[in-house]
Order: sequence, then structure tokens, then C-alpha cells
Amino acid sequence: MDLGLKDRVYVLTGASRGLGFATARELAADGARVVVSGRDEKTAQEAARELGPGAVGVGADNADPTTAARLIGLARERFGRFDGILVSVGGPPPGSAADNDDAQWQAAFESVFLGAVRLARTAAQELSEGGVIGFVLSASVHEPIPGLTISNGLRPGLAGFAKSLSVELGPRGIRVVGLAPGRIETDRMRELDALSGDAEVTRARRSASIPLGRYGAPQEFGKAAAFLLSPAASYLTGVMLPVDGGARHGF
Repeated sequence: MDLGLKDRVYVLTGASRGLGFATARELAADGARVVVSGRDEKTAQEAARELGPGAVGVGADNADPTTAARLIGLARERFGRFDGILVSVGGPPPGSAADNDDAQWQAAFESVFLGAVRLARTAAQELSEGGVIGFVLSASVHEPIPGLTISNGLRPGLAGFAKSLSVELGPRGIRVVGLAPGRIETDRMRELDALSGDAEVTRARRSASIPLGRYGAPQEFGKAAAFLLSPAASYLTGVMLPVDGGARHGF
């Protein structure tokens, strides 16, 4: 199936590695042009080189109020257009309600929540009919995850914002979508598994609780995200798609 991605231009934040990079790879492979950002300029540029000539990498922090306009401006400058954005950010620190302090909550709010809201608002001003705004969220949107209290607090609110935005932008022909990854085999997931003291045992136990019996591969997430961002998904908006191997306890 032709997703209609050829020559379309997307900005992907937090995309120098992990799920953002996996999505950028799938978009680029199907002919899209991509601007990938990450906090470290060198890593972002290395990621762009790996993606090929239709990619540019730049250092950017989602919490910086100037980031949104800068990334969208770069997309227009380098590729002549702007068709969509995928807002992804590294997960907030793990911990319980008693463990996480005010500084951790404030930093996570600025980056995970307010930064994402700001990126989406700016993109909405710049997009025209057929444009799309996507969010990489978490399974914590639907069910709290033990040991990830900050994520449990912020991600559902961001999903609510995304749903509200989809209603506001629908009349303009702009779509808003979210993805709720479960256990995908990324560096972040390996770090979380290692917190138990025995990563292999934890992985085996958690895999057994997933109906498909395994963790997802980053490229599996990337393909799902590329589809949602593509014109092929033109009648999908306001959805929060679980990419979790069936782990969610609900429809």
C-alpha cells in the first residue's frame, strides 16, 4: 500500500534514537523528508546521516520555548514545506509518589507536558489541510505503570490535550493522533528492566504477561507511527493507538 509519504516533510523531536528514530527511519524509507531533533546536537546529526540525504539533524530541547518555531522553520528552509510533527521525548525519571521530588516533577512537566503542548500549538498554526500532529505517549495513558509515577501523572493529561486539540483542528482538516507504546525493546526499556536487579528475569516475566508473548521491536512501532502520520490514515484523528502486543486490559 502506498502511504502517500513521498516528499512530505515531518519534524520529529526526541528522534536521535528510540521510538522517534524508528519512526523517522520508516518515514524516510517511504520517501518522506525528516527533521530529527535530540538534546545532543552530535547524536542528532549522526542519526540524520544514517537516515540519508532526506534528513537533517539538530540539537533541541523540547522544554525550550524557541524550539518549536526553530524546528518548523528549519523544515521549511531545508525542504520547502511542513506537513506534520511527531512529538516524542525521553521518559521522565522512575520512582514512586514518595520518591520523586518537586524538581523532578517540574523538569518533567516542562519537557514532557508543556514542551509537547507548545510544539503542538505552534505546529497547528503552521499546518494547513492534510497536516498531522502526533504524540508518542505511553501505556500509562490507559493504565498506571508501577514505579513510573511521573509518567502516570503527565501522560494521561497530554492524551486529554491531544483529544481536545483534535476536535479544535478537525474543521481545518488537520489530524491529531497519539501512540501508546507498551514494552518496546529500546534503551529506555532495558534501563527500566535493569532497575529490578535482574533484567533477564524481569523481561521474561513481563513478556509472559503480553498476549503476543514478547516485547515489540522499534521498527514495529515505527511502522505503526508512520501509517498514522501518513495521508493513508486520513480519516483517523483523536485516536490513542496502543502499540503493546495486546497488553492493554481493555478494548
